[in-house]
Amino acid sequence: MSEIETVAVVGTGVIGAGWATRCLARGLNVIATDPGPDAEAKLREAINNAWPATAKLSMAPGQEPGQLSFTADMEDAVSKAQFVQESAPEREDLKRRLYTAMDAAAAPATLLASSTSGYMPSVLQSDCALHPERVLVGHPFNPVYLLPLVEVVGGNKTSADAIDRASGFYERVGMQVLKVRNEIDGHLSDRLQEALWREVLHLVKDGVATTGELDDAIIYGPGLRWAIMGTNLTFHLAGGATGMRHMLEQFGPALKLPWTKLEAPELTDGLIDAMVEGTQEQAAGRSIQELERLRNDCLVDIMRVLRQHKVGAGLTLARDEARNYAGRDYKKWSTDAEISCPLRLYRCNVQPQWIDYNGHMSESFYLQACSDASDALYRFVGVDEDYRAAGHSFFTVESHTSFVRQVASGEPLEFATRLIGLDDKRVHLFHEMFHGNTGKLIATTEQMLLHVDTKDQKTCPTLAPVHEALTAIWNVHKSAERPEQVGRVMEVPAT
Repeated sequence: MSEIETVAVVGTGVIGAGWATRCLARGLNVIATDPGPDAEAKLREAINNAWPATAKLSMAPGQEPGQLSFTADMEDAVSKAQFVQESAPEREDLKRRLYTAMDAAAAPATLLASSTSGYMPSVLQSDCALHPERVLVGHPFNPVYLLPLVEVVGGNKTSADAIDRASGFYERVGMQVLKVRNEIDGHLSDRLQEALWREVLHLVKDGVATTGELDDAIIYGPGLRWAIMGTNLTFHLAGGATGMRHMLEQFGPALKLPWTKLEAPELTDGLIDAMVEGTQEQAAGRSIQELERLRNDCLVDIMRVLRQHKVGAGLTLARDEARNYAGRDYKKWSTDAEISCPLRLYRCNVQPQWIDYNGHMSESFYLQACSDASDALYRFVGVDEDYRAAGHSFFTVESHTSFVRQVASGEPLEFATRLIGLDDKRVHLFHEMFHGNTGKLIATTEQMLLHVDTKDQKTCPTLAPVHEALTAIWNVHKSAERPEQVGRVMEVPAT
């Protein structure tokens, strides 16, 4: 979907702002439109609040953000876009009028996607006289800029090509596409959420539990499992060695018991008050923005942990990072490249999970950050996914870190890297970690790396193209003054 450079976001409430943030973070330009008062100011405030979490989520080097513009002219916005994401209020009459107007204003190849959580695309495309085949549903989940799921649904006039193109676009912006086979009110995920929601309302109405107790029933139990395996695979495990079959045989009779009340209760003033009071007590005085930032940080940490195991949303994140690495125009060595001493190849921000109980970056993550700086050097000299897939890599065999200053969450870091020594199997590196804004030295790390054949698990000579690049760097760096921290011995002087 490389032809898509500009996305029109029609409607800039919570969902529309989330779409704008996700697209901007992926280097796409966004033209936003909304008739509401102060809509542009509210949109920019929402993006600013969401941006730190978006920047922290992926370990892949970030792209240059796209450009955001705003217009009150909806037709002008969609006419300039190659993809339109509509997130207007959930009113059928409003949405049908919007799609009639967007169909008339957008270029024929431009896809028109709705964030609707309930309406079927056949309803939305019913009044489109020109190109109803490009109308579909792309239903996301809040916060859109973090949660990867998008349900893609076609109507009775939607073309297979539109579904494929939309799916490709959503994957490009880091999403997990779930193609819904058949139109159905509420799609798939909202129907599941709605069943749980109705039961919550009944339990509160009947005085069985408070909102906080019911949330605890999910947070500390099934919610943790759902993030990894969902409902069905979790219940498959509940059946023991014979899996789902035994689970249904053992627990199936319970389905006949009156455990749930799927029909929603009447939303009386008393029930509404109970729900409001319960959730206000849970919020404990924290603002919506404070709770959003807390939720965002927790979601980022959960997804990054799942990324290590490549399951659930973590697998989507891992795949997306791999695409970003593969598609990024990295700074690379060439025979005519001008080599600086030191090399400045890597920048990052201090991640929330790097912070210890003192509120500062934990010592182990200084090494993590410097290892990422080493990875930037690897890529500079040609040690990339293809090189590793062919069975070769560098392994660290020794590291020494000297700590100079503390840093806190979110602070920018910049690295200066130089070669201290080189032969056909070994690379001796030295990193200086600076504060990205003040330029003050934060720490230094010295590393010895061995080139290995990963299939035989033995050291071996560095392959020719990479060794040529390292030699060119070494020829520049070897005459530089040796940093005083190199080779430092740690000891308590004898008295």
